[in-house]
Amino acid sequence: MNKSVSVAPMMDCTDKHDRYFLRLISKNVLLYTEMIVANAIIRGDKDFLLKFNLLEKPLALQIGGSVPKELAEAVRIGENYGYDEINLNLGCPSKKVQKNKFGACLMKEPNLVGDCISEMKNACNLPITVKTRIGYDNLEDYEYLKKFLTIINKAGSKTFIIHARRAILDKLTPKQNLNIPPLNYNFVYDIKKDFNDNTVILNGGVDSIDKIKTHLKKVDGVMIGRAAYHSPYFLAEVEREIFNNDQMLTRVEVMEHMMPYIKQETKKGTRLIKL
Repeated sequence: MNKSVSVAPMMDCTDKHDRYFLRLISKNVLLYTEMIVANAIIRGDKDFLLKFNLLEKPLALQIGGSVPKELAEAVRIGENYGYDEINLNLGCPSKKVQKNKFGACLMKEPNLVGDCISEMKNACNLPITVKTRIGYDNLEDYEYLKKFLTIINKAGSKTFIIHARRAILDKLTPKQNLNIPPLNYNFVYDIKKDFNDNTVILNGGVDSIDKIKTHLKKVDGVMIGRAAYHSPYFLAEVEREIFNNDQMLTRVEVMEHMMPYIKQETKKGTRLIKL
């Protein structure tokens, strides 16, 4: 599975309909689901939460949670749906997520994260990856990040997706957390040097081919966030410049391919927009 370019899990954005659309544009980028809470997977409508169109693959499932046994059960369920990877969210800074003790606040509890990863790894045969930040609140300390990832590595996760910003947990909104904490790419580059055998993927501020190519000289992959949502046809440029694929659909052809999908989904009662 090629991880050189992926599209970030984004709440209320990367649902199955958006992923189908993005896959029409790019055959090679790795796609991620929105974060789905482990307890919801266990107790909720599994087909509604987890079922996807095979066209979306390669596809990773992102899970939120902090109870090792719950995460293990959710991972087993997710594996049965045919995902290619399971990712643990250690980066979301929202108050609601903190209240339920998952996301970026788990950076404060490295040993608990290690237990979570270990249980998830033992529960399935899929790769278990993490998406995290470089720090939290006023803590932007490279040695802390290195120790945190050392615990995760020993627990069995060999791929680190690192958003190169701190998460400000109390004073900033999730939207502000995407812009206000300064980017520190050197931390991510140094993590790759210190964990050379691991796959290190950089996230944050990646919105051009030049930036992708620059980062790929230092790390194994980049993850695109808002640029892929606000300008989805950017992925056609990624396909051509990064994956050396010239066989992309035009914008018109993408929409022509979307029409049967839209008709099929509206027959099922799917809303075309979320209110």
